[in-house]
Amino acid sequence: MDTRRALLDALENGPVSGPALAAELDVSRAAVWKAVEALREEGFAVESTPDGYAAPADPAYCAAGIEFGLDAPYRVEYRERLPSTNDRARELAAEGAADVAVVADEQTGGRGRLDREWVAPSGGVWLSLVTRPTAPPARAPLFTLAAAVATVDACREAGVDAHIKWPNDVLVGSEPEGSGRGGRKLAGVLTEMEGEADRVSWLVVGVGVNANLDPDGLPADATSMRAEVGADVDRRRFAATLLERFASLAGTADRSDRILSAWRDRASTLGRRVRVETPGGAVTGTAVDVEPPGALVIDTDEGTRRVHAGDCEHLRDADD
Repeated sequence: MDTRRALLDALENGPVSGPALAAELDVSRAAVWKAVEALREEGFAVESTPDGYAAPADPAYCAAGIEFGLDAPYRVEYRERLPSTNDRARELAAEGAADVAVVADEQTGGRGRLDREWVAPSGGVWLSLVTRPTAPPARAPLFTLAAAVATVDACREAGVDAHIKWPNDVLVGSEPEGSGRGGRKLAGVLTEMEGEADRVSWLVVGVGVNANLDPDGLPADATSMRAEVGADVDRRRFAATLLERFASLAGTADRSDRILSAWRDRASTLGRRVRVETPGGAVTGTAVDVEPPGALVIDTDEGTRRVHAGDCEHLRDADD
């Protein structure tokens, strides 16, 4: 373990002296001091007290701040501004990285599914995780569902009663009149991967959340966490919760059953009349289930259909 990571871990238990940490890690006191200064430069304002170094009472939204107390096996790379966290995560994946979360305060070239523009100004949570799961490419959609579940759980912990529209839109409330969206959009997930026939080489799971944003700057059918709770949320804690929940779902042997069960519990699509635009045409009926690796099961007038990809619209009876 490097000195920086060890220092963050030690600070979780209260003040720690430089000599004690140096002795524990078998490094020089100068190395400990350099690690402290590096954390401060990141924005993690380590305090000097009579009892030793202490963590800040309110850690900043930065790499060390998110990693502090993080119960997930991820390193964080934080940038004030990036064109796209997914693009940066793909670069890291190509270099052989794994278990790295790229976080930016602002994205200047964010995008959503089907290359749609995603407004990503300062104040949101823009995060992309590089991982290398032991899974075949056909199972990759499960990780998209897991990310949607993790995002909903982080939203709910922050006081926003979010839900999922198939497959990965995170929404709040009921749908705006005539939108068919199923609620006001709060967050989305974009997953990219590279793999061979029998295994995923790398997977990048990108999550964009309208956290502390003014809703006036968002599309009409979107919302933000600030708008929903009436105050800014702790983005540092939000990002950590999201990463922890994703790790708990995606890192287990029985992840398929666990992810699908968790997704069903948080979905607003099941039981609804839907129309899904697919490459082969529209499928209209009642959404009744989701099956591995994330297919939506729809009861139609012509029988049961399983849809693996498409744009889903929630319908009212008159829309049929």
